[in-house]
Amino acid sequence: MKAAVYYEFGKHLNLDTVDDPVPAHGGVVIEVKSTGLCLSDWHGWMGHDPDIRLPHIPGHEMAGVIVETGSGVLNWKAGDRVTLPFVCGCGDCTYCREGNPQVCDAQFQPGFTHWGSFAPYVNIHYADNNLVRLPDTLDFETSSILGCRFATAFRAVVNQGEVQAGQWVAVHGCGGVGLSAIMIARAYDARVVAVDVDTTKLQLALELGAECVIRVPDQQPVETIKDITGNGAHISIDAVGKAQIVRNSIACLRKGGRHVQVGLFHPEEKEITVPFDLMIASELQLLGSHGMQASRYVAMLDLIEQGKLDPGRLITKRIGLSESLQELVSLDQKKDPGITVITNFSA
Repeated sequence: MKAAVYYEFGKHLNLDTVDDPVPAHGGVVIEVKSTGLCLSDWHGWMGHDPDIRLPHIPGHEMAGVIVETGSGVLNWKAGDRVTLPFVCGCGDCTYCREGNPQVCDAQFQPGFTHWGSFAPYVNIHYADNNLVRLPDTLDFETSSILGCRFATAFRAVVNQGEVQAGQWVAVHGCGGVGLSAIMIARAYDARVVAVDVDTTKLQLALELGAECVIRVPDQQPVETIKDITGNGAHISIDAVGKAQIVRNSIACLRKGGRHVQVGLFHPEEKEITVPFDLMIASELQLLGSHGMQASRYVAMLDLIEQGKLDPGRLITKRIGLSESLQELVSLDQKKDPGITVITNFSA
């Protein structure tokens, strides 16, 4: 098959012929119908992920059809329409047994620990524990963005943030995760204030349900959020991954508020200062959010089928596999709002 491959970190990608995947024990091969381009793919291409071994095929957000099953697969067959979390747990370790496969020590991550979905076919391990059956009414394009950004935002807002109706949610960064978080918070009748540097992205944030938007550096986000919300946000989400944004996110919280960290950091910013005096005095909670368990997709899919969530609105660009070679390398400079998906895999 033809796939997008890179042989050095930070260097150009090629559309090269590679061996067709063969399912492992307990795994399946999926024909990829759609896959998203995510900033995490750019971080991997830059060499920020220690699990990647070269040469490598990126891609971790996907939806498609099973074409082959390996030995030991009990719950799936060829022809099933599926998606999956970008973190697949082994099913046997302590974390998986506790219901937290997203932090599994032996986790399988397509596009990171193994070759990913910038290809017509992809090999997925631990199928019985991680595949998610798609409703017949849900198209592949929309389904493909559920594996990382939308599901990560869902868990950040609903499970980690414990959002309640009427609460204020501050979303710092209006990329794919941030825009997803806005839509999800509104589905739970929360009130949202969105922060970004780009007016086009802020306009989309308003269209998706943000009540107020703040453009930095024109406005100071902490003071403005406190003015808008009265006492500060109940939940604040860093959907970017920068030291100053973390500090702003924590500082804009009301007493007892929750900061949820979703955005990934550049290597030089992985160790940052946190205002622990404020955290203690205001009894704040600082939480991480790393994907979402396959078992929790049911609640998200139910809201989509009910029409309360419409992730497809986030898709603003559709490209072919050959176009991904350039799109990926410039993803950190992406200015247009919304999510780009690969839908054409013909060479």
